[in-house]
Amino acid sequence: MKVNIHAVHFNADVKLKNYVVKKINKLNTFQDGIITIDVFLKLDNVAHAIKDKVAEISVHIPHHRFFAKHSCKSFEESFDCAFESLVIQMKRNKEKKIA
Repeated sequence: MKVNIHAVHFNADVKLKNYVVKKINKLNTFQDGIITIDVFLKLDNVAHAIKDKVAEISVHIPHHRFFAKHSCKSFEESFDCAFESLVIQMKRNKEKKIA
């Protein structure tokens, strides 16, 4: 499993990257055969003074791709919401294969 973390328009600190990697490693429990995981952390410049933090996660397995995107006031919160969405998608996919 290859994990790519992309920080768009800012430099992510080591603490944030470690947080992402720690959570991403849990995805193996929900889906087998993960090839690559791309995580994009972005600053969203909508016309507001407060910039929203956006997390996009893309998981590639053979013959399928999972994707989740969420924005909140912190990267950790937006990543957690996107991560939960991915877990739900992976569980549904696994249930379909079993049934």
